[in-house]
Amino acid sequence: MKKGHLIGLGIIAVAIVIIITSIGDASTYESFQTAKAMKMKGEEKPIHVVGELKKSVSGIVEGIEVNDDKTSFYFMMVDADGTAQRVFYNEPVPADFARAEQVVVIGSYKTEDLFVADKILMKCPSKYQETEVSNAGI
Repeated sequence: MKKGHLIGLGIIAVAIVIIITSIGDASTYESFQTAKAMKMKGEEKPIHVVGELKKSVSGIVEGIEVNDDKTSFYFMMVDADGTAQRVFYNEPVPADFARAEQVVVIGSYKTEDLFVADKILMKCPSKYQETEVSNAGI
């Protein structure tokens, strides 16, 4: 075989190894119950939980408690399975947090009753959503 072919095969082999190892590190969305079970088994890696902020019957977000120094806060989140969980975030409340349509918290349980988020990702309502426009007289 030519030297160029061997180098090409080597590069392809390295690329395959990188892809396989990155697939193993890819995170999936878990429920709070699964995250708690993973913590009980001793897993320490950050867990992604997707859900929504807890809202009252009238649609108002409830359960946000900002600490006195405004550098951290607690909030209630409901995951896709319907489990409500108190979450702590050691950063100030993000802008438009209460308007978020969907929230992803990345973190882990520190106690059995408290999920601590290291990072929060939000899907906020788009200001570019189509609105119904009525044309009078047309």
